[in-house]
Amino acid sequence: MKPVVVIGFGGFGREIAWLAKECGRSVLGFLDDGIEPGRKGDYAVLGHSSTWVDYPDAEFVVAIGNPRVRRRVVERLDAEGMDKFTTLVHPSVKMDDSVVIGEGALICAGCMATVDIKIGRHVILNLNVTVGHDDVIEDFVTVAPMVALSGNVTLESGVEVGTGAAIRQGVVMSSGSMLGMGGVLTKDAEPNRVYIGSPAKPFKELPEFI
Repeated sequence: MKPVVVIGFGGFGREIAWLAKECGRSVLGFLDDGIEPGRKGDYAVLGHSSTWVDYPDAEFVVAIGNPRVRRRVVERLDAEGMDKFTTLVHPSVKMDDSVVIGEGALICAGCMATVDIKIGRHVILNLNVTVGHDDVIEDFVTVAPMVALSGNVTLESGVEVGTGAAIRQGVVMSSGSMLGMGGVLTKDAEPNRVYIGSPAKPFKELPEFI
């Protein structure tokens, strides 16, 4: 298997380096537009994200939790000709063969996905997420640890779900919406809005996810 370069040197990026190693992949280092190259403790920052072309034998993952930022980075890399994104699924993950996973998705330890589920490009499912039957998780969604998605849930592009949240069966979270930590969503969420509480209610608006 080809070595992995992680784009994003935040705490989540370092967690994804660990995920890659757990998947039996070697990690060359990190690319980050906000940090100068060099050794950072036990880690090597190789350069800015535009230097991906210097690593022709590697594959890449974008480890940026914010869906809006992650999409901007991926779209720029796509425009530069990047065609070497890889998908990482921790060996502890339980899922049926019917689950479809898109390019660049990152599925962390302890997750469970049952049957007839679609997971899009560059989706993040953090630790111990459960995904129910017939769920659709579109591109650039971020799901934080310990989230429970009931069956027939749809998370449209750019949705973010906070740690420990739960979503009722059949609910749709529209593009760019966010459910706060510990929230319980029982009704559909409108686009580009933050919902908090149990039951979750609108809290504030967000910039459009475009």
